[in-house]
Amino acid sequence: MKFYIGSDHAGVDLKHFTVTLLQQKGHEVIDLGPYEHDRVDYPDYAVKVSQNVLKDPAAQGILICGSGIGMSMAANRFKGIRAALCHDAYTAQVAREHNNANILCFGERIIGQGVAESVVDAWIGAHFEGGRHNARVAKIEAIEG
Repeated sequence: MKFYIGSDHAGVDLKHFTVTLLQQKGHEVIDLGPYEHDRVDYPDYAVKVSQNVLKDPAAQGILICGSGIGMSMAANRFKGIRAALCHDAYTAQVAREHNNANILCFGERIIGQGVAESVVDAWIGAHFEGGRHNARVAKIEAIEG
């Protein structure tokens, strides 16, 4: 699986951990930054990851900030992006299975490395179920503000 990943300064350490974790599991990872702890604005990285996922629909995205909230809000501004803020393996699993989420968001200040690993594993292991969920995802996609 191919992943585009980005964070802000508050998510850099957990992003580095997640990049290494994904690579060790044999996945292709495109790290869109940042690479240091200098202050940056999370919407800039949400844009980078979202645009890449839209151009490469077979890929998935991961966005990490302090809480994950800002990243998920910014990413979901893009039509075709279904970014899910997940705090545990179950929310990651159902986000993929029921909502066909294509960007995983979480917060470095909320979850640690162990939980992040279980979230990523659940995300990777889950697949969109389709069926009754197709109509609901189509309704999400049809919403325009």
